[in-house]
Amino acid sequence: MLRTFLARSCQPQRIITRAVTPSAPSGIRFIATTSQPATHPEGKDCYLERLTGEDQGIAVLNFNRPKAFNALSRKFVGEFRDALQELRYDNDARVVIIRSLVEGAFCAGADLRERSTMNMTEVRQFLSSLRDSFRELETLPIPTIAVIDGAALGGGLELALCCDMRVGGGNKKVKIGLVETKLAIIPGAGGTQRLPRLIGIPKAKELIFSSKILNSAAAKDFGILNHAVTEESGYNKALEVAREILPMGPLAIRMAKSAIDKGTQFEIDSGLEYEQACYAQIMPSEDRLEGLASFREKRKPVYKGK
Repeated sequence: MLRTFLARSCQPQRIITRAVTPSAPSGIRFIATTSQPATHPEGKDCYLERLTGEDQGIAVLNFNRPKAFNALSRKFVGEFRDALQELRYDNDARVVIIRSLVEGAFCAGADLRERSTMNMTEVRQFLSSLRDSFRELETLPIPTIAVIDGAALGGGLELALCCDMRVGGGNKKVKIGLVETKLAIIPGAGGTQRLPRLIGIPKAKELIFSSKILNSAAAKDFGILNHAVTEESGYNKALEVAREILPMGPLAIRMAKSAIDKGTQFEIDSGLEYEQACYAQIMPSEDRLEGLASFREKRKPVYKGK
């Protein structure tokens, strides 16, 4: 949320750490993988990349606004929401990886320079659009994985908390935290609600009350990250997780996500009823019959999402 923390990232800070490896050279990062490299549409701050070949079905949502550390401007949020809308209705997309191509930053949160030029009505409109965009990410029907290879402070972490899973890189520029109380404000884009639900109320209070900043290993210990790698970038680990999900039945994945996300908001009996309702939607599917046939015939299933 606060670009000032990124501007000070080269200065000494008290960061809760575990062992990590040195960072890579500065600039926009091109991460080596077996999938096709990212292309950079001119003038785009946020754009989709669709992997091909054996990785077909994996979509990568790239953040690429290096001059502002991926700060959430009106333009950025508009492109972000357009990409999410495209993914929501794309039956071919089965997993989404969100990553930054900007060295040292995942997302700086709100663009405070732009914010200073807005009147109060414009601020309210922007904040409403920002919160809606986070909710749109959170409610995507397919799995989402955030790759945090740089600073994710304030609103940047709030965005990552909307994803189903998070992977942190091992470089020294990874800084993770909700730091708003240090500036006499509170997290305002869902941090006070999503972080306690993820790691528990006492741990969330400790982090928010103290504005602690964590590296990847410490963030994994707190339960914020699923994986903290020793390599500079967590992208390859995120790709590994996405590849594990890719062969599964896509309708089953969607229903499982709904059952978990919505069912856990109820008391247990209502949650179990919601699980059964999700299960019932899969029963008449072609994919379910294909899964049974492939098991019987001892072959790999070919799921079509039908």
